[in-house]
Amino acid sequence: MRRPEFLLVMVAAACGPPQGAAPDVPPAAPAERHGAIYPVSADASAAEDRPTPTDEAEPAPPVARLPDGRAILPCGDVPEDMACVPGGPFVRGSDDGPEDTRPAETIHLQTFWIDKYEVTVADYRACIAAGACPDAGPRYIGFDDPKMPITGVSWFDARTYCRAHGKDLPTEAQWEKAARGPDGALYPWGDEPADCTRAILKDVRGRGCGRRKPRTKPEKGRPWDVGSRPAGIYGLYDMIGNSWEWVLDWYTPSYAACGEACRGTDPKGPCDGAVPCKGYRRKVVRGGSWYWPAWPYNTAIYRRAHVPKNEPFHHFGFRCAKSLEEPRPTTPAAADG
Repeated sequence: MRRPEFLLVMVAAACGPPQGAAPDVPPAAPAERHGAIYPVSADASAAEDRPTPTDEAEPAPPVARLPDGRAILPCGDVPEDMACVPGGPFVRGSDDGPEDTRPAETIHLQTFWIDKYEVTVADYRACIAAGACPDAGPRYIGFDDPKMPITGVSWFDARTYCRAHGKDLPTEAQWEKAARGPDGALYPWGDEPADCTRAILKDVRGRGCGRRKPRTKPEKGRPWDVGSRPAGIYGLYDMIGNSWEWVLDWYTPSYAACGEACRGTDPKGPCDGAVPCKGYRRKVVRGGSWYWPAWPYNTAIYRRAHVPKNEPFHHFGFRCAKSLEEPRPTTPAAADG
Protein backbone atom coordinates (compact mmCIF):
# COMPACT_ATOMS: atom_id res chain seq x y z
CA MET A 1 0.00 0.00 0.00
CA ARG A 2 1.49 3.37 -1.11
CA ARG A 3 2.07 6.09 1.37
CA PRO A 4 -0.25 9.15 1.21
CA GLU A 5 2.65 11.61 0.63
CA PHE A 6 3.70 9.69 -2.50
CA LEU A 7 0.17 9.77 -3.90
CA LEU A 8 -0.05 13.57 -3.44
CA VAL A 9 3.16 14.10 -5.40
CA MET A 10 1.95 11.87 -8.24
CA VAL A 11 -1.36 13.71 -8.47
CA ALA A 12 0.36 17.11 -8.57
CA ALA A 13 2.70 16.01 -11.35
CA ALA A 14 -0.13 14.65 -13.44
CA CYS A 15 -2.26 17.75 -13.10
CA GLY A 16 0.55 20.28 -13.85
CA PRO A 17 0.22 23.98 -12.98
CA PRO A 18 -3.16 25.65 -12.83
CA GLN A 19 -4.49 26.87 -16.17
CA GLY A 20 -3.09 30.30 -17.06
CA ALA A 21 -0.20 30.15 -14.60
CA ALA A 22 3.37 30.53 -15.81
CA PRO A 23 5.65 27.53 -15.50
CA ASP A 24 8.40 27.71 -12.96
CA VAL A 25 11.57 29.38 -14.36
CA PRO A 26 14.83 29.46 -12.47
CA PRO A 27 15.57 32.99 -11.28
CA ALA A 28 17.93 34.94 -13.57
CA ALA A 29 21.33 35.89 -12.32
CA PRO A 30 21.61 39.52 -11.33
CA ALA A 31 23.35 41.84 -13.84
CA GLU A 32 25.73 44.65 -13.00
CA ARG A 33 25.03 48.02 -14.63
CA HIS A 34 27.04 51.16 -13.95
CA GLY A 35 28.26 49.81 -10.64
CA ALA A 36 24.86 48.70 -9.29
CA ILE A 37 23.25 45.24 -9.20
CA TYR A 38 19.83 44.89 -10.81
CA PRO A 39 17.83 41.61 -11.17
CA VAL A 40 16.88 40.99 -14.81
CA SER A 41 14.73 38.27 -16.40
CA ALA A 42 16.05 35.88 -19.01
CA ASP A 43 13.79 37.55 -21.62
CA ALA A 44 15.20 41.01 -20.81
CA SER A 45 18.74 39.71 -20.97
CA ALA A 46 18.12 38.18 -24.39
CA ALA A 47 16.56 41.42 -25.61
CA GLU A 48 19.69 43.33 -24.68
CA ASP A 49 21.74 41.03 -26.91
CA ARG A 50 19.64 41.90 -29.96
CA PRO A 51 21.06 44.85 -31.97
CA THR A 52 18.93 47.98 -32.14
CA PRO A 53 19.31 51.04 -34.38
CA THR A 54 20.69 53.05 -31.47
CA ASP A 55 23.44 50.51 -30.91
CA GLU A 56 24.96 51.23 -34.33
CA ALA A 57 27.58 54.00 -34.26
CA GLU A 58 27.04 56.75 -36.83
CA PRO A 59 29.86 57.01 -39.37
CA ALA A 60 32.36 59.78 -38.61
CA PRO A 61 32.20 62.75 -40.97
CA PRO A 62 35.04 62.93 -43.49
CA VAL A 63 38.09 64.90 -42.32
CA ALA A 64 38.71 68.09 -44.31
CA ARG A 65 42.27 68.12 -45.58
CA LEU A 66 44.71 70.43 -47.29
CA PRO A 67 46.15 69.40 -50.67
CA ASP A 68 49.32 68.18 -48.94
CA GLY A 69 47.25 65.70 -46.92
CA ARG A 70 47.27 67.48 -43.57
CA ALA A 71 43.98 67.61 -41.71
CA ILE A 72 42.55 71.11 -41.37
CA LEU A 73 42.79 71.93 -37.68
CA PRO A 74 39.87 73.28 -35.61
CA CYS A 75 40.17 76.78 -34.18
CA GLY A 76 40.58 75.46 -30.65
CA ASP A 77 40.70 77.72 -27.59
CA VAL A 78 41.34 81.09 -29.25
CA PRO A 79 42.98 83.74 -27.01
CA GLU A 80 40.70 86.65 -26.18
CA ASP A 81 42.83 89.19 -28.06
CA MET A 82 43.03 87.08 -31.22
CA ALA A 83 40.63 85.73 -33.84
CA CYS A 84 40.65 82.47 -35.76
CA VAL A 85 40.89 82.26 -39.53
CA PRO A 86 39.72 78.75 -40.50
CA GLY A 87 41.93 76.71 -42.79
CA GLY A 88 41.08 75.91 -46.39
CA PRO A 89 41.25 77.58 -49.80
CA PHE A 90 40.93 81.28 -50.56
CA VAL A 91 41.31 83.54 -53.58
CA ARG A 92 44.52 85.57 -53.39
CA GLY A 93 45.46 88.41 -55.72
CA SER A 94 43.50 90.01 -58.52
CA ASP A 95 43.51 89.93 -62.29
CA ASP A 96 42.17 93.50 -62.35
CA GLY A 97 44.35 95.12 -59.70
CA PRO A 98 47.89 96.53 -59.84
CA GLU A 99 50.47 94.45 -61.71
CA ASP A 100 52.07 93.09 -58.56
CA THR A 101 48.77 91.57 -57.40
CA ARG A 102 48.46 89.28 -60.41
CA PRO A 103 47.29 86.66 -61.06
CA ALA A 104 44.28 85.80 -58.94
CA GLU A 105 44.90 82.28 -57.70
CA THR A 106 43.53 79.77 -55.20
CA ILE A 107 45.85 79.31 -52.24
CA HIS A 108 45.39 76.94 -49.30
CA LEU A 109 46.15 77.77 -45.67
CA GLN A 110 46.15 75.86 -42.41
CA THR A 111 43.99 77.33 -39.64
CA PHE A 112 45.71 80.18 -37.80
CA TRP A 113 45.11 82.87 -35.20
CA ILE A 114 45.70 86.57 -35.76
CA ASP A 115 45.52 89.64 -33.51
CA LYS A 116 42.14 91.35 -33.55
CA TYR A 117 43.81 94.75 -33.37
CA GLU A 118 46.97 96.38 -34.61
CA VAL A 119 49.64 96.43 -31.90
CA THR A 120 49.17 99.66 -29.96
CA VAL A 121 51.60 102.25 -28.64
CA ALA A 122 50.90 101.00 -25.11
CA ASP A 123 51.51 97.38 -26.15
CA TYR A 124 54.84 98.15 -27.75
CA ARG A 125 56.04 100.39 -24.94
CA ALA A 126 55.28 97.65 -22.43
CA CYS A 127 57.54 95.36 -24.46
CA ILE A 128 60.31 97.99 -24.37
CA ALA A 129 59.89 98.36 -20.61
CA ALA A 130 60.19 94.60 -20.20
CA GLY A 131 63.49 94.64 -22.10
CA ALA A 132 62.12 92.41 -24.85
CA CYS A 133 61.79 95.00 -27.65
CA PRO A 134 64.14 97.66 -29.08
CA ASP A 135 63.24 101.29 -28.56
CA ALA A 136 61.26 102.41 -31.61
CA GLY A 137 58.09 104.22 -32.49
CA PRO A 138 56.47 107.33 -33.87
CA ARG A 139 58.38 110.56 -34.42
CA TYR A 140 55.44 112.88 -34.91
CA ILE A 141 53.67 114.73 -32.11
CA GLY A 142 50.18 113.33 -31.62
CA PHE A 143 51.04 109.84 -32.83
CA ASP A 144 51.73 108.40 -29.39
CA ASP A 145 48.31 108.09 -27.76
CA PRO A 146 48.34 104.75 -25.89
CA LYS A 147 45.52 103.19 -27.94
CA MET A 148 46.81 104.29 -31.32
CA PRO A 149 48.56 101.71 -33.50
CA ILE A 150 52.31 101.77 -32.98
CA THR A 151 53.94 103.33 -36.03
CA GLY A 152 57.53 103.94 -37.09
CA VAL A 153 58.84 100.47 -36.28
CA SER A 154 61.05 98.43 -38.58
CA TRP A 155 60.26 94.93 -39.82
CA PHE A 156 62.85 93.65 -37.36
CA ASP A 157 61.22 95.54 -34.46
CA ALA A 158 57.83 94.14 -35.39
CA ARG A 159 59.06 90.56 -35.62
CA THR A 160 60.95 90.86 -32.33
CA TYR A 161 57.73 91.97 -30.63
CA CYS A 162 55.71 89.10 -32.09
CA ARG A 163 58.29 86.50 -31.15
CA ALA A 164 58.49 87.89 -27.62
CA HIS A 165 54.77 87.10 -27.36
CA GLY A 166 55.00 83.58 -28.78
CA LYS A 167 53.76 84.65 -32.21
CA ASP A 168 55.19 85.81 -35.55
CA LEU A 169 54.33 88.23 -38.29
CA PRO A 170 51.56 86.86 -40.52
CA THR A 171 52.61 85.64 -43.92
CA GLU A 172 51.36 87.74 -46.79
CA ALA A 173 48.89 84.98 -47.69
CA GLN A 174 47.61 84.78 -44.09
CA TRP A 175 47.21 88.53 -43.94
CA GLU A 176 45.30 88.65 -47.21
CA LYS A 177 42.88 85.89 -46.29
CA ALA A 178 42.27 87.57 -42.93
CA ALA A 179 41.56 90.84 -44.76
CA ARG A 180 39.22 89.56 -47.47
CA GLY A 181 37.89 86.12 -46.56
CA PRO A 182 37.82 83.01 -48.76
CA ASP A 183 35.95 84.27 -51.81
CA GLY A 184 38.09 87.11 -53.13
CA ALA A 185 36.23 90.13 -51.72
CA LEU A 186 38.08 93.42 -52.11
CA TYR A 187 37.58 94.47 -48.48
CA PRO A 188 36.87 92.90 -45.07
CA TRP A 189 33.23 93.96 -45.41
CA GLY A 190 32.70 92.80 -49.01
CA ASP A 191 33.04 94.73 -52.26
CA GLU A 192 31.44 98.05 -51.31
CA PRO A 193 33.95 100.90 -51.72
CA ALA A 194 36.04 102.00 -48.75
CA ASP A 195 35.04 105.22 -47.03
CA CYS A 196 35.39 106.81 -43.60
CA THR A 197 32.43 104.92 -42.19
CA ARG A 198 34.41 101.69 -42.64
CA ALA A 199 38.11 102.64 -42.41
CA ILE A 200 40.50 105.40 -41.38
CA LEU A 201 41.82 106.84 -44.65
CA LYS A 202 42.03 109.99 -46.73
CA ASP A 203 38.74 111.36 -48.07
CA VAL A 204 37.31 114.77 -48.99
CA ARG A 205 37.74 115.90 -45.39
CA GLY A 206 41.46 115.19 -45.51
CA ARG A 207 43.87 112.57 -44.24
CA GLY A 208 42.78 110.47 -41.29
CA CYS A 209 39.12 111.17 -42.15
CA GLY A 210 39.81 114.81 -41.27
CA ARG A 211 41.56 114.22 -37.94
CA ARG A 212 44.33 116.81 -37.97
CA LYS A 213 47.86 116.38 -36.75
CA PRO A 214 48.78 118.68 -33.82
CA ARG A 215 51.06 121.67 -34.35
CA THR A 216 53.04 121.69 -37.60
CA LYS A 217 51.61 120.39 -40.88
CA PRO A 218 48.18 119.52 -39.52
CA GLU A 219 47.04 118.52 -43.00
CA LYS A 220 49.10 115.32 -42.75
CA GLY A 221 46.45 113.93 -40.44
CA ARG A 222 47.07 111.03 -38.07
CA PRO A 223 45.83 107.57 -37.10
CA TRP A 224 42.93 106.93 -34.74
CA ASP A 225 42.70 104.57 -31.77
CA VAL A 226 42.55 100.96 -32.89
CA GLY A 227 39.05 99.57 -33.30
CA SER A 228 37.48 102.94 -34.14
CA ARG A 229 35.62 101.39 -37.06
CA PRO A 230 33.45 98.23 -37.16
CA ALA A 231 35.11 94.83 -37.33
CA GLY A 232 35.25 93.06 -40.66
CA ILE A 233 35.31 89.38 -41.51
CA TYR A 234 36.63 87.10 -38.73
CA GLY A 235 36.04 89.91 -36.19
CA LEU A 236 39.23 91.79 -37.11
CA TYR A 237 39.66 95.56 -36.85
CA ASP A 238 41.57 97.99 -39.06
CA MET A 239 42.70 95.45 -41.62
CA ILE A 240 42.09 98.32 -44.03
CA GLY A 241 43.32 101.80 -43.16
CA ASN A 242 44.68 103.39 -39.98
CA SER A 243 48.23 101.97 -40.27
CA TRP A 244 50.22 100.00 -42.83
CA GLU A 245 51.18 96.57 -41.47
CA TRP A 246 54.42 94.63 -41.95
CA VAL A 247 54.07 90.98 -43.02
CA LEU A 248 56.65 88.18 -43.14
CA ASP A 249 57.31 87.91 -46.89
CA TRP A 250 59.89 89.45 -49.17
CA TYR A 251 58.38 91.63 -51.88
CA THR A 252 58.22 90.30 -55.44
CA PRO A 253 57.09 92.23 -58.54
CA SER A 254 54.11 89.88 -58.91
CA TYR A 255 52.85 86.54 -57.68
CA ALA A 256 53.60 85.16 -61.13
CA ALA A 257 57.23 86.31 -60.82
CA CYS A 258 57.45 84.80 -57.34
CA GLY A 259 56.51 81.38 -58.73
CA GLU A 260 56.29 78.28 -56.54
CA ALA A 261 57.42 80.12 -53.40
CA CYS A 262 54.12 82.02 -53.48
CA ARG A 263 51.86 79.15 -54.52
CA GLY A 264 50.32 76.02 -53.06
CA THR A 265 49.76 75.49 -49.35
CA ASP A 266 50.91 77.94 -46.66
CA PRO A 267 53.32 79.87 -48.92
CA LYS A 268 55.81 82.24 -47.27
CA GLY A 269 57.38 83.77 -50.35
CA PRO A 270 61.07 83.72 -51.27
CA CYS A 271 63.34 82.00 -48.71
CA ASP A 272 60.26 81.39 -46.53
CA GLY A 273 60.71 84.97 -45.35
CA ALA A 274 64.13 84.27 -43.79
CA VAL A 275 66.77 87.01 -43.55
CA PRO A 276 68.91 87.40 -45.59
CA CYS A 277 67.45 86.24 -48.89
CA LYS A 278 69.70 86.59 -51.91
CA GLY A 279 68.25 88.81 -54.59
CA TYR A 280 65.59 90.37 -52.35
CA ARG A 281 65.90 93.54 -50.31
CA ARG A 282 62.39 94.79 -49.54
CA LYS A 283 59.66 93.36 -47.33
CA VAL A 284 55.90 93.73 -47.83
CA VAL A 285 53.53 96.06 -45.99
CA ARG A 286 49.77 95.72 -46.38
CA GLY A 287 46.45 97.36 -45.61
CA GLY A 288 46.80 101.05 -46.40
CA SER A 289 46.69 103.85 -43.85
CA TRP A 290 45.14 107.10 -42.71
CA TYR A 291 47.42 108.98 -45.14
CA TRP A 292 46.28 107.46 -48.45
CA PRO A 293 43.03 107.56 -50.46
CA ALA A 294 40.73 104.58 -50.75
CA TRP A 295 41.69 103.23 -54.19
CA PRO A 296 43.92 101.37 -54.70
CA TYR A 297 45.90 101.78 -51.47
CA ASN A 298 43.25 100.99 -48.89
CA THR A 299 42.21 97.62 -50.29
CA ALA A 300 42.84 94.03 -49.28
CA ILE A 301 44.94 93.40 -52.41
CA TYR A 302 47.35 96.36 -52.50
CA ARG A 303 51.03 95.51 -51.87
CA ARG A 304 53.63 98.04 -50.79
CA ALA A 305 57.36 97.37 -50.47
CA HIS A 306 59.97 98.85 -48.14
CA VAL A 307 63.39 97.94 -46.77
CA PRO A 308 63.05 95.98 -43.52
CA LYS A 309 65.22 98.45 -41.54
CA ASN A 310 62.58 101.12 -42.28
CA GLU A 311 65.18 103.52 -43.68
CA PRO A 312 64.05 106.00 -44.87
CA PHE A 313 61.60 106.19 -42.01
CA HIS A 314 57.89 105.49 -42.55
CA HIS A 315 54.98 105.19 -40.15
CA PHE A 316 54.41 101.46 -40.52
CA GLY A 317 52.81 99.29 -37.85
CA PHE A 318 51.90 95.61 -37.56
CA ARG A 319 49.85 92.88 -35.93
CA CYS A 320 50.93 89.34 -35.02
CA ALA A 321 49.69 85.88 -35.96
CA LYS A 322 50.15 82.37 -34.65
CA SER A 323 50.16 79.09 -36.53
CA LEU A 324 48.43 76.32 -34.60
CA GLU A 325 50.42 73.45 -33.18
CA GLU A 326 49.87 70.41 -35.36
CA PRO A 327 49.54 66.92 -33.88
CA ARG A 328 52.78 65.00 -33.79
CA PRO A 329 53.03 61.98 -36.09
CA THR A 330 51.89 58.74 -34.46
CA THR A 331 54.33 56.63 -36.49
CA PRO A 332 57.42 55.77 -34.41
CA ALA A 333 60.59 57.45 -35.62
CA ALA A 334 63.00 55.28 -37.52
CA ALA A 335 65.90 53.93 -35.54
CA ASP A 336 69.23 55.72 -35.88
CA GLY A 337 71.79 54.21 -38.23
